[in-house]
Amino acid sequence: MRGLWFVAGTAAGVYATAKARTAAEALTVDGIHDRLTGWFAGARVLREELRAGTVEKETELRERYGLPPHGVPQLPAPAEQRPDQPDDWEGTD
Repeated sequence: MRGLWFVAGTAAGVYATAKARTAAEALTVDGIHDRLTGWFAGARVLREELRAGTVEKETELRERYGLPPHGVPQLPAPAEQRPDQPDDWEGTD
C-alpha cells in the first residue's frame, strides 16, 4: 500500500511541476510574445478566410443576377437613353 501512495505522490509532484513551469513560461516576455503572435496569426487567417468567402459569394451573386464581374468598369448609358433627364436638359445651370 505504501508503494501506491509513493507513486501517486510522485505523479502529483510531476504534474504540479509541469503546470508550474508552463505557467512561469507563459508569464515571461517571450511567452507573452508567443501568445500574442499566435492570436495575431489566428486573426489574420480568419480575416483571409472571411475575405475569400465574401469574394466567392459576391461572384456567385453577380453571376446569378447577370452583373459584370467585380472590377470591370461599366460605361453609363448615353444621355438620350437616360429616363431621369428631361429632353431639354443642357447640363449645369
